[in-house]
Order: sequence, then structure tokens, then C-alpha cells
Amino acid sequence: MNNLNSINDFNEAKQVIAGGVNSPVRAFKSVGGTPPFIREGKGAYLIDEDGNKYIDFVQSWGTLIFGHSDKDIEEAVLHTLKRGLSFGAPTILETALAKEIISLYEGIDKIRFVSSGTEATMSAIRLARAYTKKDDIIKFDGCYHGHSDSLLVSAGSGLATFGNPSSLGVPKDFIGHTLVAHYNDLTSVELCIKESQKNGNGVACIIIEPIAGNMGLVPATQEFLKDLRELCNQHNIVLIMDEVMSGFRAALNGSQNFYEVYGDLVTFGKVIGGGMPVGAFGGIEEIMSLLSPNGAVYQAGTLSGNPVAMSAGLATLEKLKQNPKIYQQLESLALQLTEGLKNIAQEFGVPLQTCVRGSMFGVFFNENPVNDFKDAQKSDTEMFAKFHQGMLQKGVYLAPSQFESGFICSCMDEGLIKSVLERAREVILEITNYER
Repeated sequence: MNNLNSINDFNEAKQVIAGGVNSPVRAFKSVGGTPPFIREGKGAYLIDEDGNKYIDFVQSWGTLIFGHSDKDIEEAVLHTLKRGLSFGAPTILETALAKEIISLYEGIDKIRFVSSGTEATMSAIRLARAYTKKDDIIKFDGCYHGHSDSLLVSAGSGLATFGNPSSLGVPKDFIGHTLVAHYNDLTSVELCIKESQKNGNGVACIIIEPIAGNMGLVPATQEFLKDLRELCNQHNIVLIMDEVMSGFRAALNGSQNFYEVYGDLVTFGKVIGGGMPVGAFGGIEEIMSLLSPNGAVYQAGTLSGNPVAMSAGLATLEKLKQNPKIYQQLESLALQLTEGLKNIAQEFGVPLQTCVRGSMFGVFFNENPVNDFKDAQKSDTEMFAKFHQGMLQKGVYLAPSQFESGFICSCMDEGLIKSVLERAREVILEITNYER
């Protein structure tokens, strides 16, 4: 593919934008090459500034379940923006979207909208601390909950330990109340709780991606999530389900469809904005009533509940409700893709693990099943980089990191998946022949 325009665009961007991108993974550092600069999206496809066309399995990182430039969502957005882009005042669109989300998720009495997933998780943690009057929080290694200081933490050397900053600029003091447990490992959570009780005033909340999408796709096990819920009940700990990625993506009611385990607070993003910047957090009345102006927990945002974002989210959820079989259809395509990839890899002796949850899928070049971040880190990232580069050259746009999920959109069909598998076979053949 000719990518001269993208190369020039990237070089120009680097002169005025830090790193040339506004979110690090877009720079393609872990897979190599120059990121295509996108001109437009149509359905299942992206078109870059050189005119190259790609089948898009990123779909704005899961946001676009109906693909790019969906007519119904565009019409809703256009209708709203003609009345004004932003008011900084209440609108009935906020109430309408709130009602939709509450009607589809168990355990949510009230909700509040923000502008990003980072805001949603940050606010939920503040609320949990106020409710429990405790300071410490537990997160899981490999789960990503946005870039607020207290959550940019990696695991320490011990099984249960206060973590270390995973970014420069985060003072050790800021993450002094954050403990890091191992995903799908209840013993590590119990040890974290004991550590907190020994050195502080206890754990206020546990935040988890029930369907983790930021170490690749790694779902929690049924037993682990149920036991985690029980553990929170025993110790008066608020359980925060981070469904910024999986909410309305894995199923209409997200992880609840698979586990029937309910958080005290839930965070949302992606799909509920229909392509516009949005986040939200919601939960039981007793906790949500602590928010200002009713309570003493402060949270605010000029663009929270932006009418254009609300209308895009409403149109998206309405379309999802109108087609109750959509998740089965998308899951079927995801299984066709992942099973096909696994068969091709097996044919050429390439270790490959796959996972599917609704319209989300994960692929690991790994000899063993992936159940947590340590397992994921054993994946062959060099192989993934070669595969990514090869697929990109053949017009398939995958997430530019081994540790990200892929997404199916409703504009895809079996013929498209078959075409992708044919290209994947060519790429793996080229890679294995080269290595021999």
C-alpha cells in the first residue's frame, strides 16, 4: 500500500502534537510502521489520507457497534446539533438516556454523565470512599480504568502489596492507598484486604473490568466474580464494575448477561456515546445520593451530559433494543473469525489462543490459555507485530497492540470474515516462510 500521505501527516503532527498522537497506542510503537491517518469511515471500513481502505476491527475502540457513519445515529446528531452544540444546562436528552441505561442494567437507581471513562471511574472511587469512610482501593493488574493518578499503578513484587506508579509524574504518595491484586485470583484479593486492615483503615472499593479488554480480552471467571461479590459484602466494600468497554458491547446488559453479578457502582463509556465523547457512573440510591448537590461529594463538568452525545447514545441504544438478536449475530461472526484464525495458526504450527464475549474478541500468540495479565505478558509480541503489519498491508486494521481487544460491528458479514481469513492465511504463510 502507498502510505506517503500518512508518513507526511505523521511527521507534521509530531511537530505540534506530543508524540504526534493524542493517545499513545495510536503511534504504532508496539507494532512498528507508520499509523494510517484516517480521512473517513464508512460502515465496516476506514479510508486513510492515501485512499487505502481497511476492514476495521477497532471501531473506535469498541464505540461503534453499528459501524462508521450509521445513518440513524447521524440523523439524531444532526437534528440535535442544529439546536445548539452545548448549553451547560439540563436537557431532557440526559433524562431519556439515563432512563434507558437504568432500565437495562440491574442495580442502578441513579446515574450521572461525564465526558470520559477516566472521569467516570475517578468519580466512582471518590463516591465509594465517601460512602464507606475508608481510604484504600483495590484494582487488578492488567485492568485499565483511565489515567487518573491513583489508577496508574502496576503490581509490586509481592502477592499482596501496595503498587508502584506505572507512569512518570505520579508521586508515590498519590498511589499510597492503591493495592494491586491478581485477576481471577481471590486469594490475592483477600491478602490485599488484610494488608489494608493492618496498615490503614480498610478497603473502600474494589474496581474491576468484569470482562477485561485492556490486556487483550480476558473475562473474569464466574466463580471468581461471584466470590468477589461475597467478599465485598462481608467487608463493607463497594464493588465497582468498570463496563466502560463491555457495557452494551458484550451484551445489551454487558457483563450481567454472562455472570448475573451486580456491582454497587457501574461505570460506562464507549457505546453510550454512539461515537461522541461520553462517560457515566451509576449505582444504588444510597451511594448516589451522596453526590452534590444532594450530598457532599463534589463532581462537575461543563460538557457533562452534552446534548449531541446524549442524542447519539440514545439513537444507539434504541437501535440495539430494536434488534434483540444482534449480539448473537455479532458473536457468531466473532467466533467465525477467531476459530478460523486458530485453525490457520494450527496449520502452520503457530501457537494461538482466542476468546470471544459477544461482539468482543481477543487473539494471543501464546502457547497457553490466558487468564490474567501474567499469562498475557507471555504472548509473542514480535509475532503479533509481524501479523499486524502484514494484515495492515492487506487492508485489515487491527488494534495496534497485542494487549487490546477487537470488535465486530453490525456492518460485517460472513463474506467479509471469510475474506479476512484468506488474508490472514497469506500473512501467516509469509511470516513462517520468512522465519524458516
